[in-house]
Amino acid sequence: MADFYLDNTIGTDNSGRNATGASFNILGISIAATTLDRTAHTLEGWAGDKLGRFVCIRDTPSLVHAQDDPEFMALHKEAALVTPDGSPLALVGWLRGYDVRRTCGPDLFDLMMSRSATTGMKHYFYGGKEGVADTLKSRMEAKYPGVKIVGTQCPPFRKPTAAEERETIDRIVASGADTVWVGLSSPKQEFWMARNRDKLPATLIGVGAAFDFHSGEVTRAPGWMQKSMLEWLHRLCSEPKRLWRRYLILAPRFVILAGLETLLAARLWRRRRSTAP
Repeated sequence: MADFYLDNTIGTDNSGRNATGASFNILGISIAATTLDRTAHTLEGWAGDKLGRFVCIRDTPSLVHAQDDPEFMALHKEAALVTPDGSPLALVGWLRGYDVRRTCGPDLFDLMMSRSATTGMKHYFYGGKEGVADTLKSRMEAKYPGVKIVGTQCPPFRKPTAAEERETIDRIVASGADTVWVGLSSPKQEFWMARNRDKLPATLIGVGAAFDFHSGEVTRAPGWMQKSMLEWLHRLCSEPKRLWRRYLILAPRFVILAGLETLLAARLWRRRRSTAP
């Protein structure tokens, strides 16, 4: 188990596990069997082709939320890529024989920033509280000299008007960004990306709390908690009023639903095997 988690930044583990870019289904959503490094290579390969697409980074609560929201569930079929943010999702894929590691928003964001000076990719930050995106830009430019951040924007907390959304689209297009990092809460950021991907010649990536973590607005869990799959506990203790439902209601439901799905799949597999000639 330790090897599964601690290896989460490696592109391939040379174990002979599935590394073909396949996917596995959990609760009706197709999750890419990927790693941080492979995801970064994919995003870099898309840069400059000027095709509008969006990427969802999924954790266990959001998969459960999708069970109750058909529109949210459906948009995942339009996503160019859905990666496993939560360790439980990556673990399910790993147990099914795939070379997959946790690919969460904050880690992917930091990796892409670190490679920007070399790749030449141009980034745009959309989201966060007032001033957070600007602080994030300053921090990334100090941390990774040569990083190309071509714009920042903090949208209103309310739903933007049609005119405001058109202005945002115009700003992003004019910036020439290859990648737009969307730091809104879920599912708000996913609906925004699905609504606007055809209007933008860029890859849109919903990274949730990554803006807060990397700007210093919120302290991320220490490394040992991340490696022990306890980052959720740190977040719950840090923001109980906002996150209690996510981790105390939705996450336990995932365990039940995914467990039942796994048992059903195992039963069907045994039945087919027993009736095979």
